[in-house]
Amino acid sequence: MKKNVLIVGAGGVAHVAAHKCAQHNDILGDICIASRKKEKCDKIIESVRRKKSLKDPRHKIYSKQVDAMDVAALSNLIRKTKSSIVINLGTAYINMSVLEACLATGADYLDTAIHEDPKKVCEDPPWYANYEWKRKARCAKKGVNAILGAGFDPGVVNAYCALAVKHHFDAIDTIDILDVNAGSHGKYFATNFDPEINFREFKKVWTWIDREWVSRPVHSEKWTYDFPEVGERTVYLTGHDELHSLSKNIDANSIRFWMGFGDHYINVFNVLKNIGLLSEKPVKTAEGVEVVPLKVLKAVLPDPLSLAPGYSGYTCIGNLIKGTKDGQPKEIFIYNICDHAACYKEVESQAISYTAGVPPVAAAVLLAQGRWNPKTMVNVEELDPDPFLTLLGKMGLPTQVLDRTKVAQPA
Repeated sequence: MKKNVLIVGAGGVAHVAAHKCAQHNDILGDICIASRKKEKCDKIIESVRRKKSLKDPRHKIYSKQVDAMDVAALSNLIRKTKSSIVINLGTAYINMSVLEACLATGADYLDTAIHEDPKKVCEDPPWYANYEWKRKARCAKKGVNAILGAGFDPGVVNAYCALAVKHHFDAIDTIDILDVNAGSHGKYFATNFDPEINFREFKKVWTWIDREWVSRPVHSEKWTYDFPEVGERTVYLTGHDELHSLSKNIDANSIRFWMGFGDHYINVFNVLKNIGLLSEKPVKTAEGVEVVPLKVLKAVLPDPLSLAPGYSGYTCIGNLIKGTKDGQPKEIFIYNICDHAACYKEVESQAISYTAGVPPVAAAVLLAQGRWNPKTMVNVEELDPDPFLTLLGKMGLPTQVLDRTKVAQPA
């Protein structure tokens, strides 16, 4: 069994992951949280202790300061902490350096998002081929487990696709991944995770239709779907990480991602975009100070973790899948419902961070136990979904399957 976990990053998702690692430290061993700002790691540890999440007091939870872009320094930290599994939950800009440190030390690697180059936005698909996949052969040569995109979306929704292939369909026509947050945080405007990364997603829409990549304008296509528990919500066609691997690994004619936005969000987004505050390109102020508008916006918007105490309502994320089984048409919705208030009560977080932070820990547990052991680089849909989804159900993210074969859907 593999022991000791290094969590890189100290944001909202890392906060949840630390709690969940602590709840499973009888399997995972010691937990080190590392970031450029050690004080943020220490606040997470305070929360873990306050909520009594540490299952086995014989194992440590502690913090270290590290620049994750420094491969040598991070490699040394992995060795010093004797970490066999590294969960990368920092900004997507650090993926390649963290992966390199894992290759240098032989530690297993997990992340929750595709790598991003700060100077490039919405790169042409398949995006993974520009970065992570180039290192797959090296992972295989060293026997390093590198599981990419092991959050919720990407991550759990990828496992939902694998579940559909394994148990529910003989042939798949369309997969529509639907992500809606029906909760309320009481702020005028806020994003539920890193605003900079969030807004960079909405520069261009790349989607997979009729087995080819298609580009669409942002927020140009929408429809209303009747979600379990949260009811009818408007969702917009959006590009997203998981499409870049699912288009290669899942045999389906079309795979699309839709995200829910209210009218207020769309209005504010359009104003910010039209006045240039969503730009990642530097500008100079009248005083000659160079700033990046998007980074300034990130600085003035609420920290996603700060939204947690007053959050109410639910998220619903799932895959609407259409195809055939035994020669007959079939349609199912595989999904999860997550309660913001329940997340705060358990780990002092909101549901967006919770849904992203629990899955990589479940994956880490499977790696530690040897139940997932590809000995190379994989995306989640390439692994057996059953142990992953079963474990997630026990950890707070149960999967539900709704048969919608006879329910008429909007065109």
